Formats: sequence, C-alpha cells, structure tokens
Amino acid sequence: MTDADERYELAQVNIARLKYPLESVELTDFVTALDPVNAVADAADGFVWRLQSDSGNATDVPVFGDTSMIVNMSVWRDEASLKAFMYAGRHRELLARRFEWFERIEEALVALWWVPAGHRPTVEEAEKRVLHLRDHGPTPHAFTLRSGFAAGPGQ
Repeated sequence: MTDADERYELAQVNIARLKYPLESVELTDFVTALDPVNAVADAADGFVWRLQSDSGNATDVPVFGDTSMIVNMSVWRDEASLKAFMYAGRHRELLARRFEWFERIEEALVALWWVPAGHRPTVEEAEKRVLHLRDHGPTPHAFTLRSGFAAGPGQ
C-alpha cells in the first residue's frame, strides 16, 4: 500500500430486498447468523467500520424508503481485505444461500467507493452511489469488485 492509498478507505454498500419479513421462519437461519457473521467481520484483518443501529446490525435502518429492503454498509482498508472476508467462512456460507432469502434484482444494489480515511458514509450517501452506478456504470465515483478503481477520490 502506498502513502496515497493509506489516505483512503474502501466503503461498500449492499442492499437487498427480503422475500419474507425478518420475523418469519423462512429467515430464521439468516437472522440467527447475523451476530456471528458481524463478529467475524469486526475481527477481520482490514475491517474498519460497519453501519449498525442499537440492534447491533442494520436490519432496521431504512434504505430507499422501502421497508422490505435491508442495508449492509461497511468500510475496509482495501479491496483485498473486503474480498478475504466476503469469500471465506461463515459469510461465504450465507452468500451461497442469498437467493433463499432475498429477491433477485437486476439493477445494481451493491456499490464500492473510496472515502477519506476516517470518513463514515451515511445511508443517503450510499443510496446516491448505487443510483450513480445504475445510471453511469462503474466509475471512480461508484464501482463494483469486478471493476475496481485505484484508491483515491471519486468524482
């Protein structure tokens, strides 16, 4: 990592539309796994911050004004750290089951962007990044893991 890279951290947002209410039996495995998976994230190398309410997660944080949508937002040191968490262990197990719990949506619901070190993005900021990605495709302002951009300020 260069000195320039250390001035920035990677923000990510992942928004999903639930197939069932959070209290439903269909989502029991997902809800039960939230705290353990969040604990793994919190302890992961490169983890910086995650959005959470008083519940300890973000399932009750409104996003896009849609009560069937939930948001996961976090900040990581870099893409490698985020990928290492996403594709290993308990998170990978849940990722494999995502279509049991969440609607398949064609439009972008995941976005990444670089933030100045210490900045904690808001849900409003994340919504704008997702909308920008939908409208313009991957750019330094909002991108995906498949289309990453070097650390630095987005446009």
